Amino acid sequence: MGPRVGKSSASGRDRVLALRLTRAVAEFLARIDRPGAAVAGLAQGVLSPLLDLAIRLWLAQVFWVSGILKLADWQTALYLAANEYPVSWMNPVSAAYLGVSIEIIGALLLAFGLATRVAAVFLLALTIVIQLEYKALNEHLYWAVLFGWYFVMGAGPLSLDAALRRGIARSAVPLVGPIARATGLLERRARPVFLLVLRGWLGLILAGLSSTGTEGAMRALSGLRFTDPTPAVGALGWSGWILTGLCPILLGLGIATRPAALVAGLLLLAGSSSPLLGELARIDLAYWVLLLGLVALTGPGVLSVDRIVSSVWSRMLGALVAAEAAGATLPHVVIVGAGFAGLSAARGLRHSRCRVTLIDRRNYHLFQPLLYQVATASLSPSDIATPIRELFRDQPNARVLMGRVNDVDVSKRSVVLGEQRVAYDYLVLATGARHSYFGRDEWEAWAPGIKKVEDATEIRRQILIAFERAETTEDALERQRLLTFVVVGGGPTGVELAGAIAELARHGMEGEFRAIDPASADVVLVQAGPRLLPAFPERLSRVAARSLEQLGVRVVLDRRVDSINETGVAIGAEWIETRTVFWAAGVIASPAAKWVNAQRDAAGRLKVEPDLSVPGLGNVFAIGDTALTLAWNGAPVPGLAPAAKQAGTYVARVIRAHLSGRRPPPPFRYRHLGSLATIGRQSAVVDFGPARFSGALAWWLWGAVHVYFLVGMRNRISVAWDWFWAYLTFRRGTRLITGIEALVGLLMITWS
Repeated sequence: MGPRVGKSSASGRDRVLALRLTRAVAEFLARIDRPGAAVAGLAQGVLSPLLDLAIRLWLAQVFWVSGILKLADWQTALYLAANEYPVSWMNPVSAAYLGVSIEIIGALLLAFGLATRVAAVFLLALTIVIQLEYKALNEHLYWAVLFGWYFVMGAGPLSLDAALRRGIARSAVPLVGPIARATGLLERRARPVFLLVLRGWLGLILAGLSSTGTEGAMRALSGLRFTDPTPAVGALGWSGWILTGLCPILLGLGIATRPAALVAGLLLLAGSSSPLLGELARIDLAYWVLLLGLVALTGPGVLSVDRIVSSVWSRMLGALVAAEAAGATLPHVVIVGAGFAGLSAARGLRHSRCRVTLIDRRNYHLFQPLLYQVATASLSPSDIATPIRELFRDQPNARVLMGRVNDVDVSKRSVVLGEQRVAYDYLVLATGARHSYFGRDEWEAWAPGIKKVEDATEIRRQILIAFERAETTEDALERQRLLTFVVVGGGPTGVELAGAIAELARHGMEGEFRAIDPASADVVLVQAGPRLLPAFPERLSRVAARSLEQLGVRVVLDRRVDSINETGVAIGAEWIETRTVFWAAGVIASPAAKWVNAQRDAAGRLKVEPDLSVPGLGNVFAIGDTALTLAWNGAPVPGLAPAAKQAGTYVARVIRAHLSGRRPPPPFRYRHLGSLATIGRQSAVVDFGPARFSGALAWWLWGAVHVYFLVGMRNRISVAWDWFWAYLTFRRGTRLITGIEALVGLLMITWS
């Protein structure tokens, strides 16, 4: 027994040492991997679909133009098919008809990404015939490779195939099941081989640039034609040795494949003007950038050293996690709120040795800055909301709970979630804020704010019903009340909401009503202070006021609201008859400060330490609109998405430092990235500190920034398309009156 116990103890110590070593390596690699993972995620989510779309459109336009030109001069097309490039085994007339059909139909299918594999097969066959029967060109070989790519890989996310895949697979269309299974089998079996061959082909051609002696071999292996001999690569210096020596080896074996493809592409671009790279770089450069870009964004495939190393490492990490789970409970980080701050904190703990639980009362993350566009029928709620579980599908240490937090028991370190308690080791409060009526909460019944999807759809309902009722009423005074809209609050939300209502009335409903002119609607923006957008420079505030007035908005400054009821609004001595009032005048933080019994300011925000922890509670943090944090100028950090994301990322760093026993980061410092607000069509203001501008450029920049900050590629594409369509047509696509209240409103219209 004795020797066996000793041997068991020794093996146990060995396992502990192995686990500690593996954990240390894992933490080191994770720390290195974070920026790389962020870049890879951006590339995979944004650049890869765009590159795929660009390649499809480029190839499609080549064949589309060729087909249209032949159709426009059919006699010449028949002559060419019979004399210039006859196909020995096909009748010239049949060849012309078939070729033009493939060019036009295949190009359309490829451009839209519909039945992409089928289109790619026919276009590939046509390309091979052109290369063999007509004229051999390097360009044809690149076409063949790219069509082979689409046959094996299919189209990317920006395609009809991707949009319809799930619905068609579950439909009753004949043979769709076997076709889907065959397509899946093709991709699983052929994808690794195709990527291996592609990497090897690219590597061989790059290696062939190194000396004139290999030119003949390269011609035979690649099929590419070079008009000038390529001199020795020694004249290119160290970059030449990397391009033709190191990169081919890395690409061929699949070692550091993405960086190797990226470096090769950059070196080709940098040396494209040099005669030393010959015709390959000068004429075929665009295709080389596309092919290397595909490899860099897609990765090396299964048949590569990268994948083998990744697989081995994943198994080691899996064993480590299983061993830790069996031996001890990992620290538990609970994050309350799935706004920008909460999401950033959870993502920042992705590679940390902890369990993360994200709690929110809704199952989706909402992009609040664009809620007013839902309220004014420019966007639908699904355009600016993303399911939280979808966002954390690939984060194994994260769990999502849907529920409303009622309290926090600091003494027992638990969050009260209805009847349930969730214990925590670290707590992050990112519960946001709601609109404040400055002690006049009874006004909420007549002047709804806009903080939730429900708020936005309710405002949209009120706006649209006001126009519908104005169309049917015979009372001129009531019609004027219905066509008067008052927005209280001159910050970004109020300015953007007032401008959007004015645009909807003047452009979005043109020609749709008979008894009223929607453009005659009176939109009033009330601001208690001396100017709009008080957080912006005074010059930009004047620009915003002038732009609103050009849209037809009446701007009322230095006047406070004294009363609101169902018939109108009292602003000082003026009484405005209206049925529709919207509140955008102020916010108050969630009751998080009450939960932890901590000091708060007049707006309910928790006063926090420099590391964003709650005073006296080192393991409890408050971020985003929940916290009172001072910026570089001594004022509170603004309630902007970049500020919330910075705070969430910072708190994740603090918690990681605690978990690993490292020195904590320096105090939180908010980096102001600028402020933006849009007023209307081609009108916005931008404050980037030294750079302050307005007008059309600011408007385009505002749109680009907001699309970038949206969560999820589908949302970005959907919003960009909706905006582009509305810009071209002046039409709003989501003018739906929904809900029980809508039915009551329509009944009232009928009865009146």
